[in-house]
Amino acid sequence: MRPPYGIVLNRGGAMLDPRSEGYLAAPGFQSFYRTLMDQYMRPVSRLLFPDVTGFDSQTFGFSIRWQASKDTSLRPHTDASAVTLNINLNLPDEDYSGSAVSFIDPVSRKVEKLTFEPGTALIHHGSVPHASEPITAGERYNFVLWLYGEHGQIPQPGAPARQISPKERWSVPATESDGFAPF
Repeated sequence: MRPPYGIVLNRGGAMLDPRSEGYLAAPGFQSFYRTLMDQYMRPVSRLLFPDVTGFDSQTFGFSIRWQASKDTSLRPHTDASAVTLNINLNLPDEDYSGSAVSFIDPVSRKVEKLTFEPGTALIHHGSVPHASEPITAGERYNFVLWLYGEHGQIPQPGAPARQISPKERWSVPATESDGFAPF
């Protein structure tokens, strides 16, 4: 396994997708990961963000461990994804403080800070600027999951959304993995 090198993050965590060198290759985990992406993330993303349909044939995932003394924050950025799902893996009794997630409106520059409680998930277009506030005590663990099109294609902001049927929403693209890994 290897941590998510190549992005401005900490060095804790693991690569989840088979296209990444050093990924978490345990067969049981890989089956869970495929199910999570194909049966949950993709249909929910298509429901909430219909413009991502067609830009969701590829998946990418990694985990992150945020530590108070080592990983203070993540500056504002956008993701190389059509949709990002960020899942807090902490249990309710695993105390940590800080590390809220801030979303920045690209037009007004207004900042909305969301507390990222244990067991919660945030889902958003990858093109939405966001940042992680400093963690001040304890540790926080996350899965960060991305959907995007072949060779990193993502929808243009403001692109028209195509209406899809429930059957299309729950379908899994027949497209094979393109072998592209963002990092």
